[in-house]
Order: sequence, then structure tokens, then C-alpha cells
Amino acid sequence: MRLIRVTVYAGLALLLVWSVAFFVVPTRWHDQPCELDVNSGLGLRQVARQLVQQGILWEPWSFTLVGRMLGRQSKLKAGSYEWSSPPTPWTLLTALTEGPEGGWEIRVVEGQTFAQMRQELARQSSLRQDTTRWTDAEIMAKLGEAGSAPEGWFYPDTYVYAPGDSDWSILQRSHRAMQRHLHEVWQQRDPGLPWQTPYQALIVASLIEKETASSPERPRIAAVFVNRLRLGMRLQSDPTVIYGMGSAYDGHLHHHDLHQDTPFNTYTRQGLTPTPIALPGLAALRAAVHPQAVSDLYFVARGDGTHQFSATLAAHQNAVVRYQLQQGP
Repeated sequence: MRLIRVTVYAGLALLLVWSVAFFVVPTRWHDQPCELDVNSGLGLRQVARQLVQQGILWEPWSFTLVGRMLGRQSKLKAGSYEWSSPPTPWTLLTALTEGPEGGWEIRVVEGQTFAQMRQELARQSSLRQDTTRWTDAEIMAKLGEAGSAPEGWFYPDTYVYAPGDSDWSILQRSHRAMQRHLHEVWQQRDPGLPWQTPYQALIVASLIEKETASSPERPRIAAVFVNRLRLGMRLQSDPTVIYGMGSAYDGHLHHHDLHQDTPFNTYTRQGLTPTPIALPGLAALRAAVHPQAVSDLYFVARGDGTHQFSATLAAHQNAVVRYQLQQGP
């Protein structure tokens, strides 16, 4: 009996220590703000392993166990999170499954421009507006990127924040996230690509992002750009024309617009645009460095959100007649 009591007491003591550790003791993060990106579709165990890999948790099992005991394994909310001080595992679990207190978050959408991102930040009444009077150039200089254009350098995601946080903190987090994701995909790029730098891959990713919202099509769009560049053909991408038009774009792209030269018009100019034309997401970044192995040189919108791809001009012209001019079957 004495042995049983000792075992029970020891078990209760361990449970008490574990409870204190989970609900009271901060995580391992000490030197800088704790940042975490949770992608859509991840499960509780995957997130727990990610927390361990990033050095935030010591081990994944207790985090996963408590989450499942409370029925929160299917309640994870995708987004970008940041804590200014080391959170406890319980704080992490609560934020990741219940969302921010009061529902404070801002969504930066794939394909938005940097100007649109700034407009969205300005609309957040719960954010402290510190950058309202800053120019784009001043923002990039404060980020350590003086002289660089801001377009493309901010990662689209759902950013979770506390009321009173600064809009500047969102810009910093978004910029760090894009740098991190771009570095990761560039390190895993396919050999023999015609773009020589990560920045060129970022430009291509932005073109892909604006050309299609269909994930399966993105690597094939990338292949068209690769094939055209290798043959010395112009990219002839409509979104580049629209971006170069700026405020002159009225919502409709006319034939004469294609011949109106701007630094971004890939109908009138060879090669890539001088900067990205939007904020690309992770799928577009990956497509830019992993193009599909096809011989396509053309694509045209079908009108249902997808495209018809062609390897020859004749096939492309037939596709234009069928899907754009509505003269085919």
C-alpha cells in the first residue's frame, strides 16, 4: 500500500509540475519576438512539430495532447502570429485555435499591390498608424533596403495582432516573411532556370500570381515564361500592361493599350519587368522556381478561371477564336 501511495503522490507531483510548465512557464523563445506562420490545412501535430523546429517548444507531445483533449485539433486558424514576449504553451494553443482576442487581424491577399496593402493597413482602426506619412522609399530605407522598390517584398498572409500594435510592425513582419520564403524556395530551385537571382524569381512569381488564381496552372504559366525567354520571345503578359498603366487603367484592357510603351509593358519590351507587379504568395513563388516540363508558348483565358495552353501559334489562334471571340463550338 505504501508503494502505491508513493506512486500516486509521485504521479500527482509530476502532473502538477507539468501543469505549471504548460500553463505558466514561458516557451523557449527569449532573444526576439516570437513569430509563427501557420499555413492553411496544417494539423495540430504538424503545428506542434513546427513549434519545436523553430525552437519555441521543447517537445510536441504535450501541446498535441492538450489540444486533442480539449477538442481543438480541427480549430487551428491559419495566419501569421507574433508575441513580443515568450508565450506559454497554453497561450500558443489558445491563440492558434481561438484566434486573437477581439478578432484583431488583417488579411493581405495574394496579388494585391503594395499600395493596396498600405490602404488596407490604413483602414485598420485598431492599429496604431505610425507610417501614414512615410513614403514608400522611407519604408524601404527603414527596413534596410534603401533604393529598392517595395513592390513584391511583402508576404501576403493573415496577420494577427493586438489592439494598439503599430502598422509598422505588420510591415516588418510581412517583409521578414517574404525574405524567408523567397530564400527557402530559391535554395530549392530547379537547375537551368533563365532567372539568375532570387529577385528575378520574385518578379516572375508576381506575374504568375496575376495571371492565374488556379494553383495547378501556376507551374505551367511559369513554363510558358521560361520557354519564351529561352527563345528570345517577349512575355506578352497582360497584367504587366495594366500595372504599367497605373491609374489610367479603367478596368478594361484595350488593344491599343498593348502598344502603349511603359517600363512594365512586356508587349513592347523584352525580358522581365523592372520590379514585381504584385505581392506573390507561396504557391506562385514555388511555381517560379519549379516550372512544369512542357513546351507551351501561349495561353488564353477560357472564361472559367482556367486557361487553354498551346505550343504553336496556330493552336493559340484557334484557342483565341474559341474562347475569346466565342466563334468556336
